[in-house]
Amino acid sequence: MNKYGPSRGDLKFRLTFSIVGLAMLTGAIVYRGWPTGPGGWEAIGIALIFFGGTFLWTLIKLIRKDHPDGL
Repeated sequence: MNKYGPSRGDLKFRLTFSIVGLAMLTGAIVYRGWPTGPGGWEAIGIALIFFGGTFLWTLIKLIRKDHPDGL
């Protein structure tokens, strides 16, 4: 168990935030279509790395119960 770091509530908020971000990214792609230029792909890539990485990191922390109040 980790003594320091975000609490369980913080991790749940981050998980919800990343799910909403990924849903909004998906909605934007469905609404606007796939980008045609490199700038659009860059924006999608950065958003995907940020929200996807946050989602995976948070999910792993919650599953392993690796947070201060994780008993």
